[in-house]
Amino acid sequence: MKTITIDPITRLEGHGKISIFLDSRGNVENSYLQIPELRGFERFCRGRRAEDMPQITSRICGVCPVAHHFASTKALDDAFNVKPPSAAKKLRELMYCGYLIYDHILHFYFLGGPDFIVGPDALASKRNVLGVIEKAGIEVGKEVIKHRAYGQKITAIIGGKATHPVCGLPGGVSKAISEGERKEIEEMVKSCIDFAVFSLELFDDIVLKNKDYVNLILSDPYTLKTYNMGLVDENNNVNFYDGKIRVTDQAGKEFLIFDVKDYYENISEHVEPWSYVKYPYLKSVGWHGFKDGMQSGIYRVGPLGRLNASEGMATPLADKEYEKMYKTLGGKPVNSTLAFHWARLIELLYATERAMELIRDKEIITKDIRNPVGEPGEGFGVVEAARGTLIHHYQLDKNGLIDKANLIVATTNNAGAITMSIRDAAKGMIKEGKVNEGLLNMVEMAFRAYDPCFACATHTLPGEMPLEVNIYDENKRFLRSFKRNM
Repeated sequence: MKTITIDPITRLEGHGKISIFLDSRGNVENSYLQIPELRGFERFCRGRRAEDMPQITSRICGVCPVAHHFASTKALDDAFNVKPPSAAKKLRELMYCGYLIYDHILHFYFLGGPDFIVGPDALASKRNVLGVIEKAGIEVGKEVIKHRAYGQKITAIIGGKATHPVCGLPGGVSKAISEGERKEIEEMVKSCIDFAVFSLELFDDIVLKNKDYVNLILSDPYTLKTYNMGLVDENNNVNFYDGKIRVTDQAGKEFLIFDVKDYYENISEHVEPWSYVKYPYLKSVGWHGFKDGMQSGIYRVGPLGRLNASEGMATPLADKEYEKMYKTLGGKPVNSTLAFHWARLIELLYATERAMELIRDKEIITKDIRNPVGEPGEGFGVVEAARGTLIHHYQLDKNGLIDKANLIVATTNNAGAITMSIRDAAKGMIKEGKVNEGLLNMVEMAFRAYDPCFACATHTLPGEMPLEVNIYDENKRFLRSFKRNM
């Protein structure tokens, strides 16, 4: 049996490798996504002061610290039996929109988008943000950098820091914003709306008007029929910060809807010996291995999962794009993995529109930003991280120390689907042992669409991502090697 190894996989947050096993005819028999990192946060948070958790857990990742910060803060609201004032909730959500703005821009222009804008078969040296700038123009590159910085500045103004915020407290936030800061944020948000509209137009011009790209999106190797999960508001519209967890089935019908405190009644986690990542599944369906369909409890979260699990977007421009996506791709639900990229840009537009609603709310600059806490107990918090549904669950002792912590991270929710997507892409792309860098990149595109975050990003000293692919025959004899940046 021949083995192809992609190690490390590229353009993601964290580290991992893909092992592809070929049969005697050179076709893919199976593939595995292996994550060798062990973070251990659930264990070493025990005994810590509960109020420190929003800062500790934000260090899980330097790309999505805001998501962990507020999932943790909301869990503490619940654990200390306190509801934050209305102004505090709006400030939290506004800051969260800033995070979604810079994070979704990062993925589309730096990580996932180059495969479309530059092309999946382009040279590896071109499949990056520099290749995007070369293809789309230097002015586009300037706008990318500017608007990603705007999202981070919004986060910094409200949260105290752009990367690891310090504002979240049980019962509210640490500081209000001034009228001057409100006006500054409003101007940045106004520009971000225009940039989100432009990004969707760019996607339309480069991807949707290219028949080959649309066929690739809709092709069998990139299609997976799973359940979908996401937070929704009272109208079943997408909501990043608050709401109920809604699950829809493969036909788009509501399957489950529940509060975060009931997550353990609806979600369980499977373990495989070859990865540190756990594999969540719907308890009522059960774990039946890595397969899709209604008999499999595996589900998807993140931009496409959220849109599939909802009935629409809560802002007008984003809702119009929502309808356009489903009309273009054959109706709801969309099961095409590569459609995550389109869904992500629709969410970028929603985040900017929602931020504008919040920053123009007169209550946003009031000083009533924290309520007193009660006695410590058990708490649950949920938000929609850029990559999907994120749950924090804490049990506090009588002294307010963490007795037990459970975290179900967005990429963990997607782990089963990512594994299947890589397998199906490998089977669809690699035939009769024929392999090249372009085909391997198309295998990587299957996980890249999810924008996975396996841990804090891994870097080599020169700032390059090395890649080595070794091919062996059925007797495990080494045949040849492909190397990049080694």
